[in-house]
Parts: sequence; C-alpha cells; structure tokens
Amino acid sequence: MNKVYLEKVFSEERMQKYFSHAPGDELKSMLHYQCNIKVSEALYPVISVLEVALRNSINRELAIKFHGPDWYNHFSNTPGLINLLKDISIAKNQITWRHELITPSKIVSELTLGFWVRLFNSEYERVLWKDLRRAFPYLQKVNRQRHTVSAPLNNFRIIRNRIFHNEPICWNLNRLQDRHNEMVIVLGWINRDLPAWLQPVDRFDLVLFEVRDGLK
Repeated sequence: MNKVYLEKVFSEERMQKYFSHAPGDELKSMLHYQCNIKVSEALYPVISVLEVALRNSINRELAIKFHGPDWYNHFSNTPGLINLLKDISIAKNQITWRHELITPSKIVSELTLGFWVRLFNSEYERVLWKDLRRAFPYLQKVNRQRHTVSAPLNNFRIIRNRIFHNEPICWNLNRLQDRHNEMVIVLGWINRDLPAWLQPVDRFDLVLFEVRDGLK
C-alpha cells in the first residue's frame, strides 16, 4: 500500500494532510492515518455516553422549567429563545421525512449535539442558565458557572465532530489526553457514578500508550 493507492481510496485532499505532516516519509504518514483511526475508535465510548447523558440531563431540566416534555414548543413565546426554533424545525422535518410520529423523545434524539451545547452560550445565560445548571448536580457549587460548563462542552463538540467527520486528531496526543480526561470529568458532573461505570469499556489510555509507542 503506497501514497498513490491511499490517495485513490481516501482522496488526495484528505491524505495530503498526513503527507504534509511527515514530508518525504510515506510510511510515517500512513502510520499516522492508522493511529488516527485507533484513537478515534478508542474515544467512542466516552463520547457516546457523554452525548446521551448530557442531552437527557438537559432535557430533564428543560421539561421542569417549561412544565412538560414538549418544552421546545415554548421557545416561540420565550424572549431570547426564538432563534433556536430553526433547530427544532429541522429535527421535526427529519422525523416527518422518515414517516414517523413526532414525539418529545424523538425530538430529543434528533436534535444535534451542537444544539445542546449551544444552550450554554452566553446569549442564553439570562434565560436558561439558572435552570440548566441543575443538569450538573455533582459539579461543585463554587464552580457551577456557565463558562465553567460551556468551555469543556465546546471542546467535546469539536473533538466529537472531528472524529465523526474522519478528520485528523492524532497530532497532539497530550491535548487529546486532556480532552479525554475532561470528558470523563463532565460525566462525573452529570452523574458521579458514570466515570466508574464507563471504565471497563474505556480503552483510551491503553490505546494512547500503544499509539505513542508505535509513533516513536
């Protein structure tokens, strides 16, 4: 397997990122591509658990705030939340396109991670933060501030999207380790038992050690 083959299979544009990272060393470039797949796979458990736990925790607090599971229907008459209606409309259209019945649970599942993370942006602080902070009951009260939550959630969104779009993430392994640790910490803010529950299926530290060793 060589440069020409990889560019044919994965496209020149995609592989150029790897060949540019290790100029003149095709073998190392191909190794980086394989390592990127390995670490992306190893991050899947924490990403999938955090995404589901996060949206369910937020959904619970929004249902409390708006007195029902169809909280999204109250955005149109809530000052400051009207610009979120586009996301709700897209979710409803996707469900309708599949010829399925629109229900609160399907809306929650259909909304993107970007939507859930966006709720913690500064523009929604006055309207939502007082209620959404309760989605993180195990975050110490002294640290329970919007920006404390928003920053790691945005880091999570970025790394998750890079992985799901098959983008390179393996060139700064120390930062990748920090992102993994950060996601585990956020899990603990949502439910203190989740980090320990995740541990048996979380192979990230082991895979990262193998990747470091293979790239020496």
